[in-house]
Amino acid sequence: MPERFLIVDDDPTFTRVLARAMTRRGFDVDVARDVEDARARAYAQPPALATVDLKMDGPSGLALIPDLRALSPTMKILVLTGYASIATTVEAIKAGADNYLPKPADADQILRALGADITLTTRDADIPDTPMSVNRLEWEHIQKVLQEHEGNISATARALGMHRRTLQRKLAKHPVRR
Repeated sequence: MPERFLIVDDDPTFTRVLARAMTRRGFDVDVARDVEDARARAYAQPPALATVDLKMDGPSGLALIPDLRALSPTMKILVLTGYASIATTVEAIKAGADNYLPKPADADQILRALGADITLTTRDADIPDTPMSVNRLEWEHIQKVLQEHEGNISATARALGMHRRTLQRKLAKHPVRR
């Protein structure tokens, strides 16, 4: 009997591609578009593996992780996000996730991160030759301080010593890759 794999993400294109890839690899795939739908599906048929998107319509995927962990302590949970930062990585791991990957990630990377048994040769994580750029470091620091202030923009701006509007403009931009 194939292992159940739960994909929790509000992006229909991403979920369609990932579900197809996991089905080809022999998993019984279930897709949920939000936290409430994911809870219902997980309680109906507990999965062995799960990917959870961080930012979705409604509650964050972080709200789902403790419920999945309580349902099955052996379940492997991976947080996927297009808004990766050190602060959100720490929060995901504290909430009970086994691993964390920035999007885009392919099916093989996801399975490796989940520690699933795949027939590919696994290689060590690539360590970049160059350090993060100043812009990326700034993004990481802002995310950390924002997390410490529970998403409060005004308190974060005060802590960073910048104008609230400047912080809002920085947050409206997509994260810097490197």
